[in-house]
Formats: sequence, structure tokens, C-alpha cells
Amino acid sequence: MVTPSEKIWMDGVFVNWNDASTHILTHSLHYGLGAFEGIRCYEGRNGSAIFRLREHVDRLFESAHIMLLTVPYSQKDVAEAIVETVRINKLTSCYIRPLLYVGYGKMGLDPSHNPVRLAIAAWPWGAYLGDDALVRGIRAKVSSFTRHHVNVSMTRAKVPGYYVNSILARLEATRAGYDEAIFLDTEGYVAEGTGENVFIVSKGQLITTPLTSVLEGITRHAILDMAREKNIPVFEERFTRDALYVAEEVFLTGTAAEVTPIREIDDRQVGTGKRGPVTDLLQKFFFDIVKGETPSRAHWLTPV
Repeated sequence: MVTPSEKIWMDGVFVNWNDASTHILTHSLHYGLGAFEGIRCYEGRNGSAIFRLREHVDRLFESAHIMLLTVPYSQKDVAEAIVETVRINKLTSCYIRPLLYVGYGKMGLDPSHNPVRLAIAAWPWGAYLGDDALVRGIRAKVSSFTRHHVNVSMTRAKVPGYYVNSILARLEATRAGYDEAIFLDTEGYVAEGTGENVFIVSKGQLITTPLTSVLEGITRHAILDMAREKNIPVFEERFTRDALYVAEEVFLTGTAAEVTPIREIDDRQVGTGKRGPVTDLLQKFFFDIVKGETPSRAHWLTPV
């Protein structure tokens, strides 16, 4: 369950958590058009800071542009509103959800004349797949559902309606006793998790899916940058599901998942069946960065 905070920013005004409501005929509620972000704020050595705020706001605006939505605020305004939402709720660490949506007005499939609304909420949230998952790793299942084709949905955009596919895949996996699902693309290559990018370690090389049919993850980008600094060979290339089975290590990245190792896929043990050395190295590096322990990445943090 979400732990309520005090205030939610809605169209430039802070309202009480329980008063943050919208009309039942809100267009996005019926048709799924919109754009959103998931952002984390971490408590660190120098106080609380938001991880890669600028990149998240940029991606929100890119998603809106792809979906023909005009954001009624500047990127600077949205970034400042996100910081103030964390500050006014007195949160030291939290998850932040900006949601751009098409509001109440005309119904039907042409939303051109409806207002575009923006809400920003923040609340305390721990490890997405559980604290234990960051250490022991999780069990995953290759889904019977397929990642959206690039000519069916625009996969670079983070759109609420797209996640119906992820919900179905996640339910299929968890009801079968797994923790998470992994999508293949329409050609049978590994795409991503239900809300995460996928990395494998094979013969000492770090490999991740190219940006053909996956969301360009901000944590994904950070991991690639960190790996290059640690002199780990990095490749963005397609790989098959059986490459997952024989990989030395597999892990997921995302704002919610952070850096989560996978210990088993489709009832096959991955590597040694526990968090591997490359995953461990990058996970520790990541948490050092978000907690303000790495001066070279201080520009990735926005103080609250």
C-alpha cells in the first residue's frame, strides 16, 4: 500500500493528499493517453537529493511531444515543482510520480480540445521488489506476452496505457510463483522487464538490449556510464532468451528496481545462483552515487 504524504501538487497548487481527485470522465482514465515518470530521492551524506532530475523531466517532455501533448509548464517549472513537492512533504527519501494526463472535456478518441493536466505526488517507498531482492536476487520468467512492436506503440515514450501489457506479464509471472517477468520483442529477442531494463554479463562483458523496442532507462544510462569507468567492456546488442540461461550474471535496472540481480530464470539457475561480482560492483557504485558518496557524479543529484 502507498504510504500517504501530506500534499500533492496539482496544476500549480498543493492540495491535501485525500483531496487530490479528478472527474470520472477524465479522458486519460478511459483511453490511457498521457506521460509519466518515476523518480527517486535519496537521503545521503549531504542531505536529501533527487537522482537525475533533469533527465527525468527531459524524458517526460519527450514522451509528451511524441504523444502530441503540450505541457502547460516549462521544464524549469516542472523541475522546481518536483523539488518543492518533496520539500513540502518533509520527505528525506521517497519515490516521486509526475503524471501528465488529458483532463475532463470531450469524450472520444480526439483529445485535441481537452486540457492537459499535471500532478506530482511523492511518498516513502523502499525497494520495489523487496530489500532481500537486492542481495539474494529474484526469480524471473520469460513472459508469454510480447513487448510492444515499434510500429504498434512508440516505445521511447513512457505512457500509462502501455503498462497494461506489463500488468498482464507481471500477473502471469507472480501467479506462477515468480517475482518478475521478462519480455521478448516481436522477433524473439530479449527486450526488457515489466518496468526495467535487462543486463547480462557474459564472458566478462556487460551486454544490454539496444534501444530498438525498449524504454531508454535513465538508470540504464547510468549503469553503462559507470561500467565504462570501471573498465568493464560494454555492448548494446540483441541477445536471445537462452543467452539469459547461460549468462554468468543477469540483473535489472530502473528507478523502482534500482539494480536488482536475477538468480533464476525459467527454473534455470543463473551463474552461481546469487549476486555476481559485476552486479555487486555496479550496485555498490550506484548506491554510493545516489547517497552523495561519489563527487564525480554530484551533477546527477539535485539537492532538496
